[in-house]
Amino acid sequence: MFLGINFAARSDVGLVRANNQDSAFAGPHLLLVADGMGGAAGGDIASSIVIGRLAELDAESLGPDEALDELKDAIADAHAEIVQRAKNDPELSGLGTTVTALLRSGSSLAMAHIGDSRAYLLRDGEFDQVTTDHSFVQHLVDTGRLSVADAENHPKRSMLLRVLGDIDADVPVDISVRETRPGDRWMLCSDGLSGVVSRDTMHRTMLEVEHPADCADALVGLALAAGAPDNVTCIIGDIVDIDASPDGVGPATASQIVGSAARDRNRPSQGGQGAAGKAAKLSERADPEDDEEPSSWATRWQMLRPWMLPTIALLAVIAAAWGGYAWSQTQYYVGENDGQVAIYRGIPGEVGPLNLHTVVTDTTVSLEDLAPFERDRIVSTIRVDSVADAYEVVGTLEADQ
Repeated sequence: MFLGINFAARSDVGLVRANNQDSAFAGPHLLLVADGMGGAAGGDIASSIVIGRLAELDAESLGPDEALDELKDAIADAHAEIVQRAKNDPELSGLGTTVTALLRSGSSLAMAHIGDSRAYLLRDGEFDQVTTDHSFVQHLVDTGRLSVADAENHPKRSMLLRVLGDIDADVPVDISVRETRPGDRWMLCSDGLSGVVSRDTMHRTMLEVEHPADCADALVGLALAAGAPDNVTCIIGDIVDIDASPDGVGPATASQIVGSAARDRNRPSQGGQGAAGKAAKLSERADPEDDEEPSSWATRWQMLRPWMLPTIALLAVIAAAWGGYAWSQTQYYVGENDGQVAIYRGIPGEVGPLNLHTVVTDTTVSLEDLAPFERDRIVSTIRVDSVADAYEVVGTLEADQ
């Protein structure tokens, strides 16, 4: 028996976001979803880097141990590139991405997972979530302080404790081998789908819609119908026995790339006449006939005296530097300070002699009193949206002691 994968990948910008920071790859041997974060100038870069690095694994099937090693090495390479991009461009500080990947290895699948993009398995009618979110809310569920039902609508459910980001430290990635068999249907998705479409609805759609492409389209359509406040990305992978396929019909062979890593990354939402469709039309380039003649701009530029150019360049550098610093001081994170958990304003790191972060407050929580997982996460820093969110994270750590 020789197993293959019938697959389809779909991604949509959604009805609220201006651009798509999700990326996904689906091929005969590799299924991969990456949900980027870090603003308009960061998330799409991070998820695209992951696609570029891991897509090389979509070759001939590997042995289970070899497949796991290849996955780990490729993710480590992607992490190193993300860190380097942030070092080279301070404006990219804070970029990161989730990673959920399946690499085929005979009758097994090597899995790698970090963040809150998910993998689900439909087998014999039963629908199970295979991955565990690396999120603040999931931590509350795991420690018994929040129910699964309440977690689905918790306002902090998108606060992640682990991502593949620009922190130059080892990032723990969940690695495992999953046995698979003909008839299994896998779904990988970003939280833009799982966050707005109920588990029961996903289960029913996975059961009722036969073809992978139609199923992926249906699931994305459900997210759009639910308002799609985030980018929506979905991969469906059906495990098939090639030898038993009628008339020699085998699995899909042409790989698919969707989202920010794709050539049509700026394609508007399929939401049609909804908010995203209208926004996309507004952002399109105006009719060239309405533009000022290029020669007019060229003439104006040529009139600038040569001695003005260095001044303009210097002012541009100063403005960019000040803008970047001002933005950094609106950010907060939880990190380590002299062995204690501390709340910081700014972003980790320095630019030349300029320190981009200051301690808002030291806490009474010692790193030595934390669980190894919590300690590692604090050392690598937890980015938050506000100082109030930072205090909430610290409160959770205090409750664990």
